Amino acid sequence: MENVKILSYEAIELLKKLVETPSFSKEEDTTARIISDFFEGKNIPLQRKKNNIWAYNLHFDASKPTVLLNSHHDTVKPNKSWTLDPFKALIEDGKLYGLGSNDAGGCLVSLIVTFCHFYERDDLSYNLVIAATAEEEISGKEGLEIVVPELPEISFAIVGEPTEMHLAVAEKGLLVLDCAAKGKSGHAAREEGDNAIYKALKDINWISSYQFPKVSPTLGPVKMSVTIINSGTQHNVVPDLCTFTIDVRATDQYTLEEIIEEIQANIQSEVTARSIRLRPSSIPMEHPIVQAGLKLGRNAYGSPTTSDQALLDCHSLKMGPGHSGRSHSADEFIYLEEIEKGIAQYILMLEDVIGNKG
Repeated sequence: MENVKILSYEAIELLKKLVETPSFSKEEDTTARIISDFFEGKNIPLQRKKNNIWAYNLHFDASKPTVLLNSHHDTVKPNKSWTLDPFKALIEDGKLYGLGSNDAGGCLVSLIVTFCHFYERDDLSYNLVIAATAEEEISGKEGLEIVVPELPEISFAIVGEPTEMHLAVAEKGLLVLDCAAKGKSGHAAREEGDNAIYKALKDINWISSYQFPKVSPTLGPVKMSVTIINSGTQHNVVPDLCTFTIDVRATDQYTLEEIIEEIQANIQSEVTARSIRLRPSSIPMEHPIVQAGLKLGRNAYGSPTTSDQALLDCHSLKMGPGHSGRSHSADEFIYLEEIEKGIAQYILMLEDVIGNKG
């Protein structure tokens, strides 16, 4: 497809600019400008809120359902193991090196040019909206979360994250619970007090052994891990408080509220959720966009990691060029070939669903 070659060239040129521009979470102003300039160069009207950019297809029709294409342009900070300049878009041996090249710059630019491919089409059965959003790497509240209320109702979404263009049809949610076991202080040398650590240990033992009965066919069981524990002030004082934190990876079999209720019903400690924003997400295997990917020989799987997909209430598919194992790694890179193939697959899948035969 000659058009894919052209789109791939445009995507790679845009990616090089993004890589060479620092865009740590909450500091994405300049990359937002670069993305805006790209759309303006194609005479595509856009909207901006904070560091988020979005645009609609030319023949947007409010009577049609809408598909969201989304990925993020913020990055983590480079770790100390980098041997290359993280802000130099180096192309070598078919790879483009640089911070954010794999997570998720390659996905973002591929989705942007895919949107441009469909932009002027007047025969689509769906509208398209592209959103390049901020603060994904910190699950921030001024990224996709503030864009969604500005959009029409979304029928389904494709969220660009590096999956080797396989189909992440489900994604675990994240629930962080702060727990407090309360006792009574006393002198450790005498039979005094009510040791909060012992109370916490009973609760932690339950957490470590309990299995939620419903298991997701794509995501497996709900996983709970106690990751932080704090108690005590000195060796001879029975502690009256022991706090601990539970990292819960939720599946599509339970709401976050149901998980909290089950935990609180079985432990003595007080349970406080830091947030219930990052919910599990999924899309049915029979959904047309999933079927379109399966017809191309891609695999469907459940993802244990979280993304902005957790902020969407609609069916959503996580899929993009690149490999998850390269994300946040030193000397991060993406193969140029992955970008080209990713664009081609995005186009074929969307054509199957939203084209004039969709």
